[in-house]
Amino acid sequence: MRTIFVKRIAGAALITVGVTGLLLCAKVGPSPDKVIKVFFPNGTSVTAELAMTDTDRARGLMFREKVPADQGMLFVFEEEGRHSFWMKNTKVYLDMIWLDSGRRIIHIERMVPPCVADPCPSYGPQLAARFVLELKGGEAEVRGLSVGDRLEFVLPPGVSSR
Repeated sequence: MRTIFVKRIAGAALITVGVTGLLLCAKVGPSPDKVIKVFFPNGTSVTAELAMTDTDRARGLMFREKVPADQGMLFVFEEEGRHSFWMKNTKVYLDMIWLDSGRRIIHIERMVPPCVADPCPSYGPQLAARFVLELKGGEAEVRGLSVGDRLEFVLPPGVSSR
């Protein structure tokens, strides 16, 4: 009887340690300093993950099974430029919104489909952009976004907002 009791306690402890380890190792979400609110002219907003490093920007929203309507990703570049994007390894339709340094929309690509075969097409503006906001496909229309609209957001301390 005592042997069964000890085995049960040991088994429960092992399960608890295993579950705790998985929770600690699992990526629950981006760290709070990598998330901001982006406000639209119609008064709505999304929570956007920040992609500020080359690695973050290269990964983007790849491999995501879904992008909720109230979330997105804001790509922050050090300088304005003609930054193009592609949909390699992206599983969902996205809206891509390019913004200049003044946070004005200069270009929108709507309902960009996942890339199903190489070579993947690239999407980008004719003008220089400093930021790109990716949203769930269709959200630019839902939120009434147009070229010339200004979006509002505050970058974390230490990130140049020029």
